[in-house]
Amino acid sequence: MSDELEKTFTQELSRLERRLDELVTITGQLKDENRSLKQRQDTLIADRATMLQKNEQVRARVEAMVGRLKAMEHGS
Repeated sequence: MSDELEKTFTQELSRLERRLDELVTITGQLKDENRSLKQRQDTLIADRATMLQKNEQVRARVEAMVGRLKAMEHGS
């Protein structure tokens, strides 16, 4: 292999190594971001379930109060 061809090959190999390192770094960042987003999603799903449960409890209490008010109204 000529010196010029070997130099070109070495440069190209170095460029590919740098690009591979960049891709490995980006992949790690994306994995971390994905993990974080999944945790956030799990938290939001749990928060939503809690809010729905509380909403149902409030709805039941309001319905009970309305029922009592109607009973008081008819009892008067």
